[in-house]
Amino acid sequence: MLLDPVQSPSTDSTYRAYFRCFRGCPGEYSIYEVIYTCPHCGGLLEVHHDLEALRSQPADYWKRLIDSRVGTTRWPYGSGVWGMREWIAPDLRDENVVSMYEGNTNLFWAERLGKQIGVSDLWVKLCGNSHTGSFKDLGMTVLVSVVKQMMADGSPVRAVACASTGDTSAALAAYAACAGIPAIIFLPQGKVSTAQLVQPVANGAHVLALDTDFDGCMRIVREVTQDNTIYLANSMNSIRIEGQKTVGIEIVRQFDWEVPDWIIIPVGNLGNISALYKGLRLLMDLGITDRMPRLVAAQAEKANPFYRSYQQGFAQKARIQADKTLATAIQIGDPVSYEKAVQAIQATDGIVEQASEDELANAAALADLTGMYTCPHTGVALAVLFKLVERGEIRSRDRVVVISTAHGLKFTSFKVGYHEGRLEEVESRYANPPVYLPADADVVRETIARKLKL
Repeated sequence: MLLDPVQSPSTDSTYRAYFRCFRGCPGEYSIYEVIYTCPHCGGLLEVHHDLEALRSQPADYWKRLIDSRVGTTRWPYGSGVWGMREWIAPDLRDENVVSMYEGNTNLFWAERLGKQIGVSDLWVKLCGNSHTGSFKDLGMTVLVSVVKQMMADGSPVRAVACASTGDTSAALAAYAACAGIPAIIFLPQGKVSTAQLVQPVANGAHVLALDTDFDGCMRIVREVTQDNTIYLANSMNSIRIEGQKTVGIEIVRQFDWEVPDWIIIPVGNLGNISALYKGLRLLMDLGITDRMPRLVAAQAEKANPFYRSYQQGFAQKARIQADKTLATAIQIGDPVSYEKAVQAIQATDGIVEQASEDELANAAALADLTGMYTCPHTGVALAVLFKLVERGEIRSRDRVVVISTAHGLKFTSFKVGYHEGRLEEVESRYANPPVYLPADADVVRETIARKLKL
């Protein structure tokens, strides 16, 4: 007998989720345990769901259930993440859900841009239209909710911490503040935008700006969180992946449960593409879809270890000292989720491509001229899109989704620098600086006529 979707219980012991080793070592670990890596091999963990239990309901049931929750005011199902709670953390109690109704972001039909490049079925998933302005909210609602339940059940955890290039820290600080949990943020000094820096400051987090890069911050936070009183919130903690995987599921739902041909996403630490694949794989495992899109990992040329590994057939993991790039959030030289990302690319016949500073900045500017307001990381993904179209790998009839990971308002200096022609290694081909004129109607009319070519 099928359950009525609107009467699904708030917690369901029918469904199980637990940590296990991604590499296949034996052992199961509670998602409410302070554990980040496999105790046998030191590799990453993954959250495993009891697929047999989930398959006890047919695909149509799950589609109706998810569809019935979109936009509802019934707590916490109006969240784009918690509307899929059976697939996330099925035994998390309602009182411990920390949500600001993240997710359900706009899947924007980029009609004008698509026509310009010859791909009419082009869409941009605007993940930056979220509480803290980036897709990181999707993962942080799950992590902070799990920590809240751990603390309620007597865990020694007293604070959460992360190393960040900006967006992760903003999301952690906001959700921790909402839950009343102290947050400690490690930022690379002078390498994040003012908007990204002020977000955790405003939310009351303890912000520590270290004289190093992201990889250096990551080393420090891993040492500090060896004490189980401080819980690690970076993507090496696989619980965040459970929230971030919903973006792929949400894209398919927004297409009436049809799978696009391509999804392109900018990558740095590689947790996002790993999560994207995990969500799409779950849909196939439950019989909701019958194919995978081809996934494309887009990297900045100045921070491209995954691209280098791809060029060598993933024979080994490349580690580099990332150079300074306009795409600061993906300025990472030693990505944590490498093995999971390799799986995502190989299992989907995917591609890894890179974009130069000039390419990413001009791609972002071109998109802005069609009504978007893109961050530099979205510029990386768009530049890679243009390359794949030019090479003929993406065809004119393909349905393509570009994931925009953050809002352009977080990167005002990038926008201003572009239009003032001050960005290094960038020729601002679409610069549109303001025109300063005297308060003279004749001069104004002449200028307008020249601009409009009247």
